[in-house]
Amino acid sequence: MEFLDNIEIAVELRQIINADLAYHYRVVPKQDSDNTLVLFIEEENASDAVSEELELYLGKKIEFYKVSKSVLNKALYEYYRKEEFTTESTNGQTIAAGKDFLQNLILEAKAIGSSDIHFEVYEEEARVRFRIDGLLIEKYKIPNDSYLEMINKIKIEANLDITEKRLPQDGRINFEDFDIRVSILPTLHGEKTVMRLLGRDTSHLNLEDVGFEEEQYQIYNEAIKQSNGIVLISGPTGSGKTTTLYATLKLLNDSKRNIVTVEDPIEYTLKGINQVQLKEDIGLNFTSALRSFLRQDPDIIMLGEIRDAETAKMAIRASLTGHLVLSTIHTNSAIGTISRLVDMGVPAFYIAETLNASVAQRLLRRLCDNCKEETLFDRKDFPMGYKMPKPLKSYYKPKGCQHCYYTGYKGRKAIYEVVPMTNEIVSVIKEQPHNIKDNINYNYHTLADKAFALLENGTTSIEEIYSLLINA
Repeated sequence: MEFLDNIEIAVELRQIINADLAYHYRVVPKQDSDNTLVLFIEEENASDAVSEELELYLGKKIEFYKVSKSVLNKALYEYYRKEEFTTESTNGQTIAAGKDFLQNLILEAKAIGSSDIHFEVYEEEARVRFRIDGLLIEKYKIPNDSYLEMINKIKIEANLDITEKRLPQDGRINFEDFDIRVSILPTLHGEKTVMRLLGRDTSHLNLEDVGFEEEQYQIYNEAIKQSNGIVLISGPTGSGKTTTLYATLKLLNDSKRNIVTVEDPIEYTLKGINQVQLKEDIGLNFTSALRSFLRQDPDIIMLGEIRDAETAKMAIRASLTGHLVLSTIHTNSAIGTISRLVDMGVPAFYIAETLNASVAQRLLRRLCDNCKEETLFDRKDFPMGYKMPKPLKSYYKPKGCQHCYYTGYKGRKAIYEVVPMTNEIVSVIKEQPHNIKDNINYNYHTLADKAFALLENGTTSIEEIYSLLINA
């Protein structure tokens, strides 16, 4: 038996053994390789029977590293925290032990780069999941009888009503050097809670670093440097649109300009910019805010999102009257943004006159360099109707290891499709607004082109770009 005072477990190793398994067999992970998993265990529990059960359960050869009971208990308490939810009586009141669990959970999520923490309750148990690089990964299991107390703690921190359990609620927590947006949603077995971690540090928000290629950056930079017009960034939720907008505002921000924004939520606080939080429950929506902005003598207006026809028309009018308008919209491509505006009832002539540039954006997960595997080309992996720009002999697939939390991916890469308003495109918008895509000569790289290039050089996988290739 090894005499250790303390056990340190890497975050990624905790994905292998969940809390129930760790406490049932009284083991915690020490080291993982392709075929062998080394586990810390008490000497009296180390037996061939336990080893065989774990090998069947985990699908790996198991080796034991023996430690004392006290050291193992400390590791179980520190890394799996199941004991933190037992209750004890103090001064006649029953309270939850382990009061620092929530704080430690948030700090852990921040440290490993998680964007969201999900608390979910079901019939038999509750769980905590982290969103890392766009993917949800289960981290902890929580007994149901302790879940309600944790949610109440979150509500108190976010200044929400702990007695309200029938309606959704939204709040905000100021936590050390970052903010947390809290969303509460009633579900069948209780309240689901999502905490989004919002950084205050804007030093990384540089437009040159977000992922534009040189030609794309030049087109976009010229579009945002105009004194009026509208620039739209499209993409689904979580595609990085807001980060690109903030980087744009940071570049344009100086003492000579009056910049106003309306956002939901305000993710970063930018010094020198007048930022307004959307409050639809009292009538402060994008449209009403935009009307007020026009009476504030703005130079640049940023709308978090164009959601409806009224907001779209107001934004176009604002750009016609000498303002630069920046916003996002949900479409599948840069050209699709133009069609979407037409469908919203914006006159084609106004679109042609005011749209400076249309941008589409996606975030693609990068394959983990430590475990990605090369595989020979297989046409079955690609969408049936997709025409490949060039033949491939091989490409890479995800595998999963301790460095990437066993997802096969680590980090993300932004790709862009930037459409400038050339004379040809302007003419097509005016003359054939409902058939724009079929009547434009594509002389720019689409999202599918960029995605295929990342597959070709081994940055990402076919699974990650499949949906983009379907729409190519």
